[in-house]
Amino acid sequence: MERLLGPTSNRFVSQRLRLHYVDWGNPEAPPLILQHGGRDHCRSWDWVAEELRRDWHVICPDLRGHGDSDWSSEGNYAMDAYVYDFAQLVHTLGYDKVTIMAHSLGGNIATRFTGLYPEKVERLVNIEGLGPNLEERRQMLGDCSSERLRDWISKKRQAAGRTPRKYLTLRDAYERMKAENSFLTVEQARHLTIHGASRNEDGTWSWKFDNYLNIWPVVDLPGEHVISLWEAITCPILMLWGKDSFASSPALDGRMDHFPTARLIEYEDAGHWLHHDQFDRFMNDVKAFFAG
Repeated sequence: MERLLGPTSNRFVSQRLRLHYVDWGNPEAPPLILQHGGRDHCRSWDWVAEELRRDWHVICPDLRGHGDSDWSSEGNYAMDAYVYDFAQLVHTLGYDKVTIMAHSLGGNIATRFTGLYPEKVERLVNIEGLGPNLEERRQMLGDCSSERLRDWISKKRQAAGRTPRKYLTLRDAYERMKAENSFLTVEQARHLTIHGASRNEDGTWSWKFDNYLNIWPVVDLPGEHVISLWEAITCPILMLWGKDSFASSPALDGRMDHFPTARLIEYEDAGHWLHHDQFDRFMNDVKAFFAG
């Protein structure tokens, strides 16, 4: 019987940061990049990777400030930095074309990359990954006043002084993971916790992500520029949304109108992490999309 081993750990350099990714082998197969979302890590894709590794060369990167990637020394977690990192990964791997599956923040990053380099993306699966809807973006970024900039500086300074939350045991961290997403099974929550937390010198446990991630960047592309990136995409797109998610559906807020090559599927009994919440249905939909 074929014995499947876990992924190998690798590094690439982007903007002087050493960023981590795992490689699930099968390098002769077509490349598939799985990009996680905010405050997550690359090993959250393990169940998906196990299903797809025989047909794809699966690569799962940790975003800067996440998982086993370096933290930005100046706390730079703006979208342009993330998009550069993603472009640098594709450049480092040396592929002319890739297929991408991405969740949440990762979906936002991957979708912008696809609009910038439409010739480099074969297919895109976007799992609740468009960022705030256009009205929310206008409210968040429309005010470029000195007051808003002062508020951003204050929040960054607070983040600098905030001690990462510590858990006495890994079990305590697991309980927090379960409380965050009630749809998770015991196995899922345990796995995500083991790979998402690290031990401190005093024996406690903390999540691997950087506290600076919680501060929304003060500057981003205007909404019309983001839309132009969306409309530049030429490859097929599968949009997936959970009906119990906090994220608004692009079918209701008008964003689907800017994706002529996209199809949207909405999931009952699933929240923001629908690829965990409805795994079997998710995999069936993804495999059908890849085969189409």
